[in-house]
Amino acid sequence: MVTTIQLQEKTKNRLEGFKDFKRETYEQVITKLLDIVTEEQMELSEQTKKDIEEARKEIKAGKFYTEKEAKKILGV
Repeated sequence: MVTTIQLQEKTKNRLEGFKDFKRETYEQVITKLLDIVTEEQMELSEQTKKDIEEARKEIKAGKFYTEKEAKKILGV
């Protein structure tokens, strides 16, 4: 299915700047940009990696609550 979208002239001009070649379509440009954003979002920051490693250590050391214990503590 093909659809039409409306862009401000400023936005269209910005998209033009992302074209790798003159005849590249806006579909190709937008897909390329979405792929880049998706890849960046999937990469974990160094801080997140450290936090995950710390959480794994705590779990191995038994420093966690079961779902039942957490519910009891929270009064749920």
